[in-house]
Amino acid sequence: MANETKTIIGIIKACRPVHAIKNASIFAALIFSGLLFEKGLFMRAVEGFFIFSLAASATYLLNDVFDADRDKQHPIKKYRPIASGVVSKQLALWTALVLGIASLYWASLLSDLFFILLAFYLAMQVLYSLFLKNLHVIDILIIATGFVIRVYSGAVIIDAHLSVWFLLCVISIALFLASGKRRAELGILGSTGETRKSLVKYQPELLNAYVTMFGNAAWMSWALFTFFESPQAKVPLWIFLAELSQSIAVNKLLMITIPVTIFGIMRYQSLIFRGKSEAPERLLLTDTALVASVILWIFLVIWILYGGIATAPVI
Repeated sequence: MANETKTIIGIIKACRPVHAIKNASIFAALIFSGLLFEKGLFMRAVEGFFIFSLAASATYLLNDVFDADRDKQHPIKKYRPIASGVVSKQLALWTALVLGIASLYWASLLSDLFFILLAFYLAMQVLYSLFLKNLHVIDILIIATGFVIRVYSGAVIIDAHLSVWFLLCVISIALFLASGKRRAELGILGSTGETRKSLVKYQPELLNAYVTMFGNAAWMSWALFTFFESPQAKVPLWIFLAELSQSIAVNKLLMITIPVTIFGIMRYQSLIFRGKSEAPERLLLTDTALVASVILWIFLVIWILYGGIATAPVI
């Protein structure tokens, strides 16, 4: 009985429930389309969140099975349930298969386009686990693509339009997070390739350049999005301020969030170079400054879009 309980707990850990925070990006389209409080659409997004969480857990199990031998050489990953032997590879594979099929079936009931995106995500992750993770640059692009698929899944679930500027934001942030993850791994493990073959091809200077480039692209693309896609103000005070100064435009309310965005990126960048961004989902839950900036950013966005000071959705 004790062994069975240990195995069940191990399976749950191997599914990485803490990583579900990544799937919260499915709600982005709902929030920015001004439909957050539409109960029917909100529940569809919630369904999408759980569906994607099942699919992602399936890919984590599969990846851990293929990486078990290398994970044993990793200072942290060696404690994972599959690498440590708490969960057998066979059980992990069967669980991954069940979760993958269940997520696809559920997705087919929710939206045909969502089903296609999810199927593409699962296929991409299988290829990633098999060999794409060993190809430098390609591995970063695959990780980033996963974030983009999450955001677009949220859009197709509620049939919302995403602007080109918003897409640019998503891509830039995804590449920033992915390159930061690799930079932290390189800082911890070095480029020996003992735990990840692709690290052999990366040099610190190259990943530093990626992190800097995509960090700049992330905040700049968000700044452009807020400049071109912000909702129009309707509260007299905002209109009055806009009349006082040409720098406070009526249709640029979201630009208030730019300083918070820059601080968040600067904070995350500092954590990258301290080797703490290998697991970004944990940082988003544990680093006080980063958590505070994310909460403030979300508060400002929702206040602007739903607090009665704006008149229209932005995507």
